[in-house]
Amino acid sequence: MKSNRSDLKATFYIIHLNLMILAAGAVSAAEAPLKKTVFSFNDFAEKRDGGSFVFLGGHSSIDGGALQLTPDTTNNDFSHYNKSGRILYHQPFKLWSSDDPASNENLASFSSYFLMNIYRKPEWTPGSGFSFLLAPNLSIPDSSHRGWLGLTNSSTDGHAANQFIAVEFDTEKDEHDPDSNHVGLNINSVVSNQTVSLAEFGFEISPQQGTNYSVWIDYDGAAKLLTVRMARGASSSRPDSPILNQTINLKQFVNRHSFLGFSGSTGYPNIQLNCILKWSLQIEILPSDASSAALIIALAVGIPGVAAAAAFTIVLVFYMRRKLNQSSEENVPERVRRMPGMPREFRYRDLKKATGNFDERMVLGQGGYGTVFKGVLRNDFSGNVSGEGSELVTEIAVKKFLRESVKGKDDFLSELAIIHRLRHKHLVRLVGWCHEKGKLLLVYDYMPNGSLEKYLYNPADPNVLTWGRRFKILTGVASALHYLHNEYDERVVHRDLKASNIMLESDFTPRLGDFGLARVLDNGMTSYAEQGLLGVPGTRGYVAPECLHTGKATPESDVYGFGAVVLEVVCGKNPGVPISVEQDTFPLVDWVWMFHREGNILNAVDEQLKDEYEAEEAKRLLLLGLACSHPTASERPNTQAIVQIMAGNAPAPYVPPFKPTFSWPSAGNSAPSTAESLLSIYTS
Repeated sequence: MKSNRSDLKATFYIIHLNLMILAAGAVSAAEAPLKKTVFSFNDFAEKRDGGSFVFLGGHSSIDGGALQLTPDTTNNDFSHYNKSGRILYHQPFKLWSSDDPASNENLASFSSYFLMNIYRKPEWTPGSGFSFLLAPNLSIPDSSHRGWLGLTNSSTDGHAANQFIAVEFDTEKDEHDPDSNHVGLNINSVVSNQTVSLAEFGFEISPQQGTNYSVWIDYDGAAKLLTVRMARGASSSRPDSPILNQTINLKQFVNRHSFLGFSGSTGYPNIQLNCILKWSLQIEILPSDASSAALIIALAVGIPGVAAAAAFTIVLVFYMRRKLNQSSEENVPERVRRMPGMPREFRYRDLKKATGNFDERMVLGQGGYGTVFKGVLRNDFSGNVSGEGSELVTEIAVKKFLRESVKGKDDFLSELAIIHRLRHKHLVRLVGWCHEKGKLLLVYDYMPNGSLEKYLYNPADPNVLTWGRRFKILTGVASALHYLHNEYDERVVHRDLKASNIMLESDFTPRLGDFGLARVLDNGMTSYAEQGLLGVPGTRGYVAPECLHTGKATPESDVYGFGAVVLEVVCGKNPGVPISVEQDTFPLVDWVWMFHREGNILNAVDEQLKDEYEAEEAKRLLLLGLACSHPTASERPNTQAIVQIMAGNAPAPYVPPFKPTFSWPSAGNSAPSTAESLLSIYTS
């Protein structure tokens, strides 16, 4: 294992060096950033995300799924008075390479998207505002409340030593402001160099009814142009025209290494809640001085050297892949045994005996990964005592992966690495594993009632799946999905939510299973494409439209799959099978939307239920299913909202009468380059 990892690291180093040489042959070292990095937060949780930020001022926090720049409460007005805060990403970013003031080099370009909400009670007068900030350090000035916006104070305002640039969203008019509803560009001062009133765009950033606004702030390092764009709601469609644009050379005003984040303040008696609900950032990572020198040297090698390096890389890749494949048989068990908290390792002969030599009559289900068998374990199944006539102790489900499939090994290790640490009452529990002589098996709790799919389409008794049981099943699956996305110590996206993967205990308690497609997302990432895990996972009818266009899977695409399951359970129809209406056919979601548009959405409820269902619950679930099926990922509810809606603690979501059209995801979420995807294969 150790030597394999050393060889793999050496391979990656050579591949990386040769790719650098190839890049240098196309563009000059001074012009080409090495790569781009992206972090993206679709919501915020203190336990999961607190370490990614620095909270300054004593009043900023993560609460309610958002970054709160100032106190987050509506219960005590006094607690809001004269407060300021900053929240900065924990690491600085390099904005240019050379310290030579005469250098005319390009600066790092960046694109930042965030979803903001400035909330106030109707009786509150809004004040003071917040800003997107490039800051020189992890500090906040004293007495920076009221109109100082957490940026400066009366003694420091306007000083060049401040070294900040901010885009302010101001809700209180001072003598230097055009009104109490504007955007401004600030350089070392709260007195803006440029301001734009938002009234002319139809935006009011602090209305009596709290409203979300999407904001895009982009900086073109070559053109030295900063632009600000806005749209109402959680929009994924970036407007073509900016509301503010300004040519500015960051090198003249900010630190070479600057922190990015937000600042905000309140005053007296003007107060508000300053919230950031989402935030993503894409920024060019500039080469270090040493890297730049290496690229220049590489250029001197010339085209023949580049060709030789490329050929050598190709040969080496094939050699290492073959070597790793040859050694994978002996590596798998060792890798599994090192996983902390791993359950029991079974012997193959014990599982073979438990399943009757994998008898076809014991088959519970089949898929692209292999077959699931029912098994019966008896006392001392390790084989130390004869099993003849011994007492039955437990029933199990044994998943046997395809023996000859390399992908089967990947699925086996992926599922094992994820599910062995998951602990939730609505997730199938892993009992153990086995890997012997190329045979890959996972052992789970046996679910006596099988899958939900069986009861929806092939029931022995159509009356078994009552409304109460359907509601209980969907509530349990929602709870499990919320755990995977937000409560587990790593964010897990299932990628294959469907009725056949929802297993039922004897009392119809649901357990979500089959994690063969699931992946853990690294902190700060929201899609598999950001980790080089491309492809369109899932099953027809349950796959979100953006996955088909981008090859990405995200928490939002899981929510889409859950929406398909909700509609399937309430309507008793398969999302992957078109529904015939007169001479036309409709997907399930369009069929339900048609009833919603006509004002009789309850006509979509499964006819087998007759009138034996709760109309209010059914309507709430159908609207939730449509909201989760929104073609635009950012418009779908998150799992926290889903759980609250299903529990009746939040109203049913608003669903427009006509189904919205699909819009392309923003360019900031594009798939990685071919080179980045290639590198990810050898570093995973």
